[in-house]
Amino acid sequence: MKELLKNKAYAFISPADRDFILAFDREMERLGYGSGGTIGGGYCWGRYMIIYTKTGVKSKKSYARMYIRDGDLVLRMYFSDVDSRREAVEAAPEYIREGFTGDYGRCGHCHNQREDGTCGHRKSYTISGKLCEFCDGFAFWFFNPDVSRLPEYIKIFTAFYPEKKPSPGPAGGR
Repeated sequence: MKELLKNKAYAFISPADRDFILAFDREMERLGYGSGGTIGGGYCWGRYMIIYTKTGVKSKKSYARMYIRDGDLVLRMYFSDVDSRREAVEAAPEYIREGFTGDYGRCGHCHNQREDGTCGHRKSYTISGKLCEFCDGFAFWFFNPDVSRLPEYIKIFTAFYPEKKPSPGPAGGR
């Protein structure tokens, strides 16, 4: 990633954002997730985007993305079943909780609702006794991530995707 970021196309990325990208990339690799060493087009989310998937598996499900925009960076993580990780979210610093409880991405009960009132794109959960409903396309965005906060981003990530312990190898050391 460090070599890739030397490309002049990424010259607009601030030094602080570069530091975060590199540190986050190292941590994700350590946890078994990677970007395949690519930075892709950002589509409607920014100029560029880095997508993190599980390494060594065929499925290319996104676990995290980084939106590289003019003037800022957004870290987006993908979480499900938030209620089962409620304690981790409630114990997190405010800048982490904001991604779960803030106004950005709040569900507006738009046209995607089914006849029964449910929505396939709504994430609903309770944090600190408050019902939260977010549109899954805009949930869990962390604006202007900073390298000093990286341990907390990784801590919440591993609350949802625990680190796998290495297997002990063949039984009896054979």
